[in-house]
Amino acid sequence: MAAVTAAGAAQAPIVAGSPLLGSMNDLLNDPLATYLRARRDHGDVVRFRAGPPGLRADIYAVFSAEGAQQILATESGNFRKDNVFYGELRDSVGNGLLTSQDATYLRQRRLVQPLFTRRRVDGYAGQVADEAAGLAEAWRGIPSGGVELVGEMHRFALRVVGRILFGTDMETTFEVIERTLPLLQEYALKRGLAPVRTPRTWPTPANRRAARTQAELFALCDGIIDSRRDRKNEGDGGEESGEDLVTLLVRAGNAEDGSLDAAELREQVLIFLLAGHETTATALAFALHLLARHPEQQRRVRDEADRVLGGPGGRAPTAADMEALPYLTMVLKEAMRLYPSAPVIGRRAVADAEIDGVRIPAGADLFVSPWVTHRHPDYWPDPERFDPERFTPEAEAEAGRPRYAWFPFGGGPRACIGQHLSMLESVLGLAVLIREFEFEAVGEEEVPLGAGITLLAKGPARCRVIPRSSGRRSS
Repeated sequence: MAAVTAAGAAQAPIVAGSPLLGSMNDLLNDPLATYLRARRDHGDVVRFRAGPPGLRADIYAVFSAEGAQQILATESGNFRKDNVFYGELRDSVGNGLLTSQDATYLRQRRLVQPLFTRRRVDGYAGQVADEAAGLAEAWRGIPSGGVELVGEMHRFALRVVGRILFGTDMETTFEVIERTLPLLQEYALKRGLAPVRTPRTWPTPANRRAARTQAELFALCDGIIDSRRDRKNEGDGGEESGEDLVTLLVRAGNAEDGSLDAAELREQVLIFLLAGHETTATALAFALHLLARHPEQQRRVRDEADRVLGGPGGRAPTAADMEALPYLTMVLKEAMRLYPSAPVIGRRAVADAEIDGVRIPAGADLFVSPWVTHRHPDYWPDPERFDPERFTPEAEAEAGRPRYAWFPFGGGPRACIGQHLSMLESVLGLAVLIREFEFEAVGEEEVPLGAGITLLAKGPARCRVIPRSSGRRSS
């Protein structure tokens, strides 16, 4: 449980805001810059006050690596997923691994964990390579060569996780998921930020639209799950009958925990869809965005991919190739440092705690921020600079960084169950694309960003892709 708070612990400094709304406008309009200013001006533990008088709420922010480790790992039992954002997400897509707690979470984790062993996940490399090759073929057909990386990588990652979950021939499924899942995310986010939330049962236009969207997505998932359950009930549930993840979830069970019922199966599928593509999509989009602006690092990544995979039109990558692509992996880690898919991770304190000498009262809403910690000057010299060399074994040993100076997958007992799958998708997907194309920056503007449930690109990340088979090759 929580450590006993020292009697002399300090109060968290309050970040100044407007007299009427406190920090609400800053947190809504430019949260990422607001977090960075708060750490710079007030230190590693701060308190935001947001909302109009009478409805104002205190939110504590913890920016140090040591504080993140305390909240997510060493005292994780005192910091629960009881805040309003997790509640809204739970009501939108269900109580799967991302949102569940206590005995429910432990049971789900025990049932699902065997499906995410390294050996099992490595078996999905073929789907990743197929989708990357299909994307490369589509890009070759773009006359101007101009692509928008964020949208392209979100579609790619969603197609990969959709194939892993559902199998092949799922074009209708992808269309429904691409249309409905972002709408439910946005609805949950807006409700989470609202100072007053009307009941979901009230027939407002937003509630009715969300209910229709949710019903369509739930019906799609239920139909796919029912087909797998029918297959199992008909005796076609052997190990060779199908290895998509829904089939494996239907078969999952043990004497202690039983198996997942229909609603639980749908909840796990939806959480895997939501969380299973965001990290991959963000890492890939911004790795390519950064490489397009840094030709020397792009050349090094391409040379490495060429050596391992055989150059343009070479063989498909496999899971065994990951260890042979160390510089490419370093580029992805640096992209995840600068652009973590989850810029904040929220919790609620059960009992009083002390973090970095500051008192956190029982019942307080608080968050840790990979966005800020990944830019903390105590851990990362010149933190805004793109430098994959930070992740060489020698540099990491020399820097002596705390364990939670870099935590794009969360940490502790609630660390992302799919982090090896995300790295497999990211490494192999990037290897194929960088082998087949040169990437050129379009304009000098940085991508405008915001923070919701995940990192939000509020503008395009454009670049030009030049097929290497066209005769333009890296030197």
